[in-house]
Amino acid sequence: MIDLDQQTPSEIAAALAQRVRARRKELKLTQVQMSQKAGMSLGSYKRFEQTHQISLESLIRISIALSCEDDFDALFAKRQYASIQDVINARR
Repeated sequence: MIDLDQQTPSEIAAALAQRVRARRKELKLTQVQMSQKAGMSLGSYKRFEQTHQISLESLIRISIALSCEDDFDALFAKRQYASIQDVINARR
């Protein structure tokens, strides 16, 4: 079954870039300042905001620069259960 409400990878990347940009602006940082704080080239940072393309390492650098690195702790941390028996077994 196809979930029609599911976002595409491009939509997720665009939303992520928008949130980063909003956080940068909240902190009153220019793109130059943000790229320097994250330890990455200005071109790479601009590309992320414009085209949403970024390496995982650069995304982590940005998250550290924005004091959001703890957000990665929740990534893939939520367990998926197929049945009640899976839940019971996990509690043992």
